Amino acid sequence: MGGNALTLPKDLLDFSGYGAQAIRELIALADRLKRERYRGEDLKGKVLALLFEKPSLRTRTTLEVAMVHLGGHAVYLDQKQVGIGEREPVKDVAKNLERFVEGIAARVYRHGTVAALARHARIPVINALSDRAHPLQALADLLTLKEVFGGWEGLEVAWVGDGNNVLNSLLEVAPLVGLRVRVATPKGYEPDPALLEKAKAYFTHDPKEAAFGAHALYTDVWTSMGQEAEREKRLKDFRGFQVNGELLSLLHPEGIFLHCLPAHYGEETTEEAVHGPKSRVFDQAENRLHTAKAVLLTLLS
Repeated sequence: MGGNALTLPKDLLDFSGYGAQAIRELIALADRLKRERYRGEDLKGKVLALLFEKPSLRTRTTLEVAMVHLGGHAVYLDQKQVGIGEREPVKDVAKNLERFVEGIAARVYRHGTVAALARHARIPVINALSDRAHPLQALADLLTLKEVFGGWEGLEVAWVGDGNNVLNSLLEVAPLVGLRVRVATPKGYEPDPALLEKAKAYFTHDPKEAAFGAHALYTDVWTSMGQEAEREKRLKDFRGFQVNGELLSLLHPEGIFLHCLPAHYGEETTEEAVHGPKSRVFDQAENRLHTAKAVLLTLLS
């Protein structure tokens, strides 16, 4: 698609090292790729390794399809095959893969794993989810908000639920684009105070206070992969934090509902909310493809 002038750090682990201009240009590129339904040969002959400790629908599919649409290929490697950190040290996995492929997208439990891959591999490493960050999701969120509202400046997004990796990435990227974030979590589930402070986010333990008048209401599952042993405790602790019709009614008149999926109906949200008129959940899921293309084009070209 012609020379892409955007220059980013070698890796996308989180948004440290990414400035406002880089984020805006990435989203502009993703928007253009989506509008053009772009197919090309930009990454012809290039291969992306998908190194996944955790299962996935959206992340695996969008990265694989993005590589195909850009003329490249993806190789899926799950934990049973590789045993990263168990059968073989992370450093050795990185040193092997850099000889075979042009990039690594790693979906891992510990952020330290993806950070070690990036440290030891000479090729780009993309964080496809870790316990600390989910930058690919945050980019899709930004594209969705831009499509609905035309931009981000002055928009208020209310996060209701767990202070998790998805929220961390949202808090990281929000101040770069002028997005304001309100956060409501139960006591004991607060995000990193430093991220809240950097984003100048409003914090409360009251979901209704966070939701009132917001342009978007965003949630995620209460029990993520790897936290199954805490499920019963979490169900009790998160009581009152469900995003349902009552909470959605408090939004700005043009307010929308966001969820990074999968949804656990009857827990953090309801089926009616996900499939209702305020929902942009499936636009958000589709945008994972277009933002993945933008990232891959920029890092692997």
